[in-house]
Amino acid sequence: MATAEEALIKEAGDKYRSFLHDEAENTTLWRHGGPPIYDAVNQLFEEGRTKEWPKGSLEEVVQNAIKSWEMELSHKTRLQDFKTINPDKFKLIVNGREGLSGEETLRIGSYNALLKNSLPKEFQYYKADEETFESSHDAFRSALPRGFAWEVLSVYSGPPVISFKFRHWGFFEGPFKGHAPTGEKVEFYGFGVLKVDESLRAEDVEVYYDPAELFGGLLKGPNVSPSQSEDKTVNAATATHGCPFSK
Repeated sequence: MATAEEALIKEAGDKYRSFLHDEAENTTLWRHGGPPIYDAVNQLFEEGRTKEWPKGSLEEVVQNAIKSWEMELSHKTRLQDFKTINPDKFKLIVNGREGLSGEETLRIGSYNALLKNSLPKEFQYYKADEETFESSHDAFRSALPRGFAWEVLSVYSGPPVISFKFRHWGFFEGPFKGHAPTGEKVEFYGFGVLKVDESLRAEDVEVYYDPAELFGGLLKGPNVSPSQSEDKTVNAATATHGCPFSK
């Protein structure tokens, strides 16, 4: 007989698999006119992942849940259309900073939410306060044109408080903030804690990681002229609409 936790994990898996295939409702407002297409990033994920979790496992459920949440954050324009969070309680907490509400996170975008920091301006790798939702996504789409894949490496506890280790990676093949691409893989590792309600919607998402792991790769290339950087940024931005936690 299945334990209560196993039953909850199965329920979560069924819910998120249903969620991933149930985005055709006419009432949802999409940032780019419709649900995203992830062909290139799916290929990157399949080729670069280090773990292949069994279907229905807790690890697969957590991986799908986080990807679904980030997809909504990057591609939906109204919090009321989100299925993955409890909008009345949701907080995103990064590296112990004050939590951001769902509306705040949606307004500034996932990159800016994850990369905000309190260092003096002259020491900031990336000035999130000076970026918009659109400019932040354009910058990372330019730098990582094949996408920025994400996987769960370990899960340490099941719902309602899920703790996990993750990996994020992509290939630096376009300019980033005046730095020429190197073509090399950039990646970083982190730890997360996801608290869900009785309907398995996220209430708190806590993320802990070292941004220097990411920026060490993105700032490695030599400086390029503004015209070169702008031309490649426009080409990348028109080619795809990416996410930090893509499938």
